[in-house]
Amino acid sequence: MSSEYHLDRARRLLADHPVVDGHNDLPWALREQVGYDLDARDIATDQSGVLHTDIPRLRAGGVGAQFWSVYVSTHLTGDDAVSATLEQIDVVAELLDRHPADLRRALTADDMEKARAEGRIASLMGAEGGHSINNSLGTLRALHTLGVRYMTLTHNDNTDWADSATDSPRSGGLTEFGREVVREMNRIGMLVDLSHVAATTMRDALAVSVAPVIFSHSSARAVCDHPRNVPDDVLRMLAANGGVAMATFVPKFVLPAAVEWTLAADRNMREHGLHHLDTTPAAMRVHADFEAVHPRPPATVATIADHLDHMREIVGVDHIGIGGDYDGTAFLPQGLEDVSGYPRLIAELLARGWSDQDIAKLTWQNAVRVLRDAEAVARDLSVRLGPSHATIEQLDGPLR
Repeated sequence: MSSEYHLDRARRLLADHPVVDGHNDLPWALREQVGYDLDARDIATDQSGVLHTDIPRLRAGGVGAQFWSVYVSTHLTGDDAVSATLEQIDVVAELLDRHPADLRRALTADDMEKARAEGRIASLMGAEGGHSINNSLGTLRALHTLGVRYMTLTHNDNTDWADSATDSPRSGGLTEFGREVVREMNRIGMLVDLSHVAATTMRDALAVSVAPVIFSHSSARAVCDHPRNVPDDVLRMLAANGGVAMATFVPKFVLPAAVEWTLAADRNMREHGLHHLDTTPAAMRVHADFEAVHPRPPATVATIADHLDHMREIVGVDHIGIGGDYDGTAFLPQGLEDVSGYPRLIAELLARGWSDQDIAKLTWQNAVRVLRDAEAVARDLSVRLGPSHATIEQLDGPLR
């Protein structure tokens, strides 16, 4: 059958079962590019060329719910990290106030369903990196009160209580305080996000958590051997936990040939005095000049479908989702260059024999279910347990 047939079918499916995307870094891009000046980046209009995300392209992509990442760089530490996280939460609130016809604040699974019924995009928040709480369970609870519904335990660097996938091991996974963070997240109904963490941290968190966990933007390590991806044994553990692994689109995580190229591109950025994750226009010009001399191995829609095929085979269709990482990466696969590209991925999966029911679970049902299940666990735990006031010094000893 023609690709147009599958694309038309994909769009019809997404009208009923839109994409819940696990991770979009628009708030940080707005901070870095325009200092949160939303007039300078009006997402009601086409922002192609400067952002991956705007409302017209979210609509074209069939996005029905978005976890907006309230990420802050690990260069920010202590109270500075907390303040920057609050600023990120603040800009999400401002986006919702400016675009009420298109975006709806969502705190619960029921809110997500209400947004879908209203034809609006459910907007949730996820904190990316446990440094955002500055080793404080009270701060963790405050973020939840402000609407944050998941926290990624680390970003690219270790926290004092958890090992990252891309840092030298220090804790061997989670410390005792790290386990207490997971327990408190279960108690308040905040999803434990295991993207970015070391495999040891993944296994420790799955052993502790009594609520489903997520990987908001991670793909299959068996398909591309990058530490940001999920090993098969962890995927199998995820089925018993009830969680969801949301495949990401970042080429250096999904395409083996892109790994070495990215290392060279990152070195080039540092040689120009820039951070390798910088996606401002000036940084992208440096990337473009490098790419003109050193062509980039292209990931494609099929590359992402390969990861989803493998993940479905290992963990089952009830435990997978999508987390594109738009506006958090300099490069994206061909056909998935911005948030309008999701129908092309769904069309590829349909062409590979995925059923309508499979697609509905991948795009909408699994993510809504995992949040609903975490809410149920929290209702039970909060009746029996009060807030934890443990400190990292009490549980782990003096900080090193």
